[in-house]
Amino acid sequence: MALPPRPVPLSPSGAPALDPTLWAWLLAGADGKGPCERVIETSISLVFLFEDRVLKLKKPVDYDFVDFSTPAKRQAALERELRINRPQAPHIYRRVWRIRRDPATGWRLAALDDDDDPSAEAALEMARFPAGALLSAQTVVDGTLGEALGREIARFHLTAPLAPGGGGADGLDYVLTSNALQLRHYSEALGAARVEALIAGARTALEALTPALNARRAGGFCRACHGDLHTDNIVVETADVAGGEASDGRARIVLIDAIEFNDRLREIDILYDLAFPLMDLTFRGQGEAANRLLNGWLDAAARAFGPELYSGLSLLPLFLSTRAAVRAHVRAREGRMAEARAYLDAALAHLSPGAPSLLAVGGAQGSGKTTRARSLAPGLGAAPGAVILRSDEIRKRLAGCGPFERLPPQAYTPALSDQVYQALFEAAQACLAAGRTVIADAVFYAPERRLGIEAVARRANLPFEGLWLEVPRPVALARLAGRTGDASDADAAVLEAQLRQDPGPVAWRRDRAGGETG
Repeated sequence: MALPPRPVPLSPSGAPALDPTLWAWLLAGADGKGPCERVIETSISLVFLFEDRVLKLKKPVDYDFVDFSTPAKRQAALERELRINRPQAPHIYRRVWRIRRDPATGWRLAALDDDDDPSAEAALEMARFPAGALLSAQTVVDGTLGEALGREIARFHLTAPLAPGGGGADGLDYVLTSNALQLRHYSEALGAARVEALIAGARTALEALTPALNARRAGGFCRACHGDLHTDNIVVETADVAGGEASDGRARIVLIDAIEFNDRLREIDILYDLAFPLMDLTFRGQGEAANRLLNGWLDAAARAFGPELYSGLSLLPLFLSTRAAVRAHVRAREGRMAEARAYLDAALAHLSPGAPSLLAVGGAQGSGKTTRARSLAPGLGAAPGAVILRSDEIRKRLAGCGPFERLPPQAYTPALSDQVYQALFEAAQACLAAGRTVIADAVFYAPERRLGIEAVARRANLPFEGLWLEVPRPVALARLAGRTGDASDADAAVLEAQLRQDPGPVAWRRDRAGGETG
């Protein structure tokens, strides 16, 4: 069914954004087999959804961060959008058309070289996917999907070209200046005092973090990223993809709609890119998914970066605040003032993260350490929660193996285990120094290893808590037998050998079979 008549969108000057006859032609089907089913209007685009395809047009707008004021600029942006996004989603991004006048039909889609009319509009054709496939449409995002998303984003970041001229303090200054300009347009509705408090707080944080921001750029953390990686731009596919490639039943994560119109917003610190989905999920109350996203990303990124990956986490509160501020002024422009005020509140809250602490979770294999760590992490420390440093993942990284690739027995010698614990201690120290609460997830059977993790907190002069988990042997064996897709290689033989060892006096708080007993 065709859409009912509606006003033609206007440009900032008050002129129609589209020729009314072109608007009507698009609604009627645009050379297709059926009428337009829905129009999605953003601040810079018009997206026409048909049964089997999507046509996206740029609006004739000129903001401080984007200039689409001429047909040539709009076409160039669409061609660049195709070029930037197609590598990540080749089955979604198809081609760019010219929309030319036709004596018989009024309008028609033509190849780019089929019309030299400088006033002609252009349209990007994309494949249609279900609206429910967007991450933003999912009422609950579970931890497994959150971790998979973190690992996929890390894969994207690690293959992205370096952008040594992007990011840094001046890159973030550009965004903060834009945010301030946009937010002040809506000061009366948002609350002038809170707007000015956010602008001042972000500036203070930027000044304090300038050396860290510039060091990150020098260290290769600034790359040609996505730039707008909120949950509306993440597709979760479970069905067969185009081209006949069969699905294996697992979710496939596809990143779409990367910024093409302003390189200063795309050539950024990879952690600033990650901050958008972290902020979005946290704002929506999906704390478990946000925390698993962060920790999955850290484990994958740590395979290519050194300790500076963890020290860079000091920037995360400012990055999260900046992303929330972007959402605030976009929502205000859309007239969604209640949401805009909520995002403004979130932006202010992210600038006051609180002090970190260290929690160690130990016990024999199968005692539930990782499950407990993951359940506690979202509620500990600054959003999106604690960094989980898991010895099983660290061991795989040191061995140069994938997170779920099984290691041979010789990877578990005492000497190699000492290296794993030393790497865990060093990472914990770096995270704490960056202001992040840490959960250390390891067996900690040897007393000296428990003393080692306690010493990390003592040197940082931060609170420490040790939690020792114990479950009946049959429960632990059943858990180990049921493990799939996990970083741990432990099996029944490993557990039996471990239970023959004496962990010595354990001063940590004991939790037996899930019930705390002191």
